[in-house]
Amino acid sequence: MVKIKDKYDVIVMGAGPAGCASATRCAQLGLKTLCIDTVQISQGQPSGVGTYANSGSLARVTLLESAKLFDSLITESRAHGIIVDTVDIDVQKMVQRKDTILTEITQSIAKVFKQHKVDFIQAQAKLLDGKRVLVTSDIDIHNKTIAAEHIVLATDSVPIAIACVPIDNEYILDSSAALNLTEIPKRLAILGAGVLGLELAGIWNRLGAETILLEAQDTFLDLADHQISREAYKVFTQQGLELKLGTRVISTKISSKKVLVEYQDNDGHHAIRVDKLIIASGRKPNSDNLAAPEANLLLDENGFVHVNENLRTNLPGVYAIGDLTILGPMLSHKGMAEGVFVAEKIASIQSLPINYNIIPNVIYTEPEIAWVGKTEQALKAIRDKVTVGVYHLNGNSRAKSAHKTNGFVKVIACAKTDIILGVHIIGSHASELIAEAALAMEFSASQEDLARTIHAYPSFSESLREASMAAKMK
Repeated sequence: MVKIKDKYDVIVMGAGPAGCASATRCAQLGLKTLCIDTVQISQGQPSGVGTYANSGSLARVTLLESAKLFDSLITESRAHGIIVDTVDIDVQKMVQRKDTILTEITQSIAKVFKQHKVDFIQAQAKLLDGKRVLVTSDIDIHNKTIAAEHIVLATDSVPIAIACVPIDNEYILDSSAALNLTEIPKRLAILGAGVLGLELAGIWNRLGAETILLEAQDTFLDLADHQISREAYKVFTQQGLELKLGTRVISTKISSKKVLVEYQDNDGHHAIRVDKLIIASGRKPNSDNLAAPEANLLLDENGFVHVNENLRTNLPGVYAIGDLTILGPMLSHKGMAEGVFVAEKIASIQSLPINYNIIPNVIYTEPEIAWVGKTEQALKAIRDKVTVGVYHLNGNSRAKSAHKTNGFVKVIACAKTDIILGVHIIGSHASELIAEAALAMEFSASQEDLARTIHAYPSFSESLREASMAAKMK
């Protein structure tokens, strides 16, 4: 049992990726640190999964790896000369494996906290002012005010609720419950075809569920480079995903252990009946009840905490990081970088500001989608002259040997300076390949730099060099 002190150097509210990174770095820098979250992080509680591991992306990736393995045994094993007579699925065991991995990650965070002497308590926390936090818990702390010189707000985000789609987590599921199904739905609908919807669809479609995605936007993956989006639409459709764009769900009704979903699109009114409906329509900052009204913490109309370029709020000594701020995308690694940045600011260590223009984005589908920097359409909108190099993976030797030839790599550079402005990938290992692109851009590399860098043969990474060479040959 941690004995909670009355005063700390730093209190971190939230133990997601951003909060854990900030608390750990604060402690490493010699600051007496307390981290508070409603979800337990404990080495001695095998079933307790903390918010760091439960942020969602790791759980989805874990299940996708299982689904990919099953799918490859069905569709690709014979091409490798591997004959498998029957392949069965134990979904419950698959989910248990996912939970075991999440628990191991949580326990490793608990060890890091213990090693660096970060105090952690499971409780509700509310900011009272720039120096005080009210802690409430039914377990061992009942209303205790704790003071700190610095407070870091890191309560992450929550799913956006839809009034006409009431979640019961039996037939209509939120994105967390969708990762704990113990049976494969025969027919599945997913509300939202963004990052979250596509990742969930990739899991259950590979396991055999007929999968329909209902997307409100008229365009598919509008944030990605449009050439990538078009390729993704083609590939995912070929994989059996049914993508319905420009749809507006008007009602849902549970009847005879099915979900009746009514929606409208440009062709009129429609209804589909499915076994399960998953809500994947986006997230919003978890800022409700974050602060007492008298604290006067400044929020915008969408619930984002107002911060300056150093992530300081309008209250002296109070910072906000991760999904709570409008700076940058809602990504775990963005929040982790902000957590470290703020910790170093508190410790008076001079560090470079976060470059929000060079943050890699990844969609964990198969093939994966990843990008960093600007899209071609964004650059054309501001009339920047660019050179573009594209290399298709069907020409890559390693991709051929792995039977992963779907997709391409696209490198965009300034026509005048040759500096790389954006890299966009759809293909196997895109989440790993994008790291080289991000590093190159961080050091203002040119397309020629990338083209002249010798890459191992055979490897997927050669595709970055080949795309850069394709641009130089034009």
